[in-house]
Amino acid sequence: MLDGYRPTGNEEPTLTAKLDGRSVIVTGAGQTPGETMGNGRAATLAFAREGAKVLAVDRRLSSAIETAQMVRAEGGICEAFEADITNEAACEAIADECVRRFGRIDVLHNNVGIGAGDAGPTSLTEDNWHRIMDVNLTGPWLVCKHVLPIMREQQSGTIINISSVAAIASTPMLAYKVSKAGLNALTEALAGSAARYGIRVNAIMPGLMDTPMAIEGFSAATGRSRDDVRAARAGQVPLQRRQGTAWDVANAAVFLASDDSGYITGVLLPVDGGIHLKVG
Repeated sequence: MLDGYRPTGNEEPTLTAKLDGRSVIVTGAGQTPGETMGNGRAATLAFAREGAKVLAVDRRLSSAIETAQMVRAEGGICEAFEADITNEAACEAIADECVRRFGRIDVLHNNVGIGAGDAGPTSLTEDNWHRIMDVNLTGPWLVCKHVLPIMREQQSGTIINISSVAAIASTPMLAYKVSKAGLNALTEALAGSAARYGIRVNAIMPGLMDTPMAIEGFSAATGRSRDDVRAARAGQVPLQRRQGTAWDVANAAVFLASDDSGYITGVLLPVDGGIHLKVG
């Protein structure tokens, strides 16, 4: 490390071809409009830069196409696909499309997640509860349901679920917390049942990240400026009092997708600048 160097969280992955030739599905590969990059788009770019062929899935096809165009502009391989993961037929179509285009499925990166409309236990509506649970928990399970048989036949594969440190920390967002805690439990259950097939299943728990969904959404909901939101969030982070970025999550995802983590399964990895240290 160079003298005086300090990481900023904006470092993009260094090319090492760790995923050369592998076939990857990224759900939620588009993103909410905003000033920064979202987790799904950054992961798609990071996987492609490591040599992977990526199926960029999003319910908003235009956003998935935008991500795919960014990958292709760098010389990578990426195809956009429209799907709503709360629909089981669409989840089956995701798996089928990846095999049709690339011949196999090596990595599933479940990135879709929402929190809009969440509230405390006496304010949360039943509709918003079901909507958040459907997207954050049922959806990832449905994609796994249709990807796992293909990975079992291959006797190999890696699944990465994007959870949240909110699953283990205090938050006023009831449905989001419960859905992410459920996603952690799903990760562990799948890791146990899939291990004999050579399939690894892990989760990443991002903390306070400077992504469009987090910043734009909170700014709009509270009426506070984006800069005020960023400053308040950064002040809660033990590590250098800064938020993480989508690249922090993407770098962790590349590690979990690669052979570098070949003996790791069932792990819930915080990528949060130490926020989880405040629990307990």
